[in-house]
Amino acid sequence: MGLPPVVLVHGFATSARRTWRSLGWIDLLREAGREVHAPDVLGHGAAPKPHEPAAYADLESWLAERLPDGPIDAIGFSLGARLLLGVASDHPHRFRRLVVAGVGRNILYGDPEYRRRVALAVAATRPSEDPPMAYFAALADRPDMDRAALVALLEGFEANIAISRLAHVTCPVLVVLGDRDRSGPPDDLVAALPDAELRTLRGVDHFATPKNYDFLSAALDWVGKPPP
Repeated sequence: MGLPPVVLVHGFATSARRTWRSLGWIDLLREAGREVHAPDVLGHGAAPKPHEPAAYADLESWLAERLPDGPIDAIGFSLGARLLLGVASDHPHRFRRLVVAGVGRNILYGDPEYRRRVALAVAATRPSEDPPMAYFAALADRPDMDRAALVALLEGFEANIAISRLAHVTCPVLVVLGDRDRSGPPDDLVAALPDAELRTLRGVDHFATPKNYDFLSAALDWVGKPPP
């Protein structure tokens, strides 16, 4: 039996093209003989961009409907990782192996004030002096982004995932987090997953994670493991 398709799900305020294609992920997976699916999340890239927060309330189901028939392997970063964990908790039979990067304590006990600041940065028309907020604002200013849609997602989607749901994620999960990423620490997330391993990226912050070679190498190795 060959290895299943690989799904790549990007983070907030970016796209499949910028996160995966431009950094070589898709080419490397295809060179390894894998079928690759890299959807743009609702509100991003080439996907529809509704401005109503209610359109994003069931974003997990929106993504689940666009995944190949399982089992699949999947790699998600930040928002993409959070979405994949939600889908895998509801549909565990659809996943063989999973990699989640750029997430930790933040998706269990999220900071509403930080989320509010991100929304203000995305909606703002003048630069922020706070480097992370300035980065989000710059992402939102790209031609394929829509500021109102991004704010609607932040307002409509529940960023936290209940620890009790993670007990239903039965596939092996690799959690990848930079030691300079404010999304951590990852300990509670790793402990809540029935079958999880942690890979720490030294000297890496949140935004540098997708282009980090150690993340790329660890993720490709994880999804490249043959069936038992």
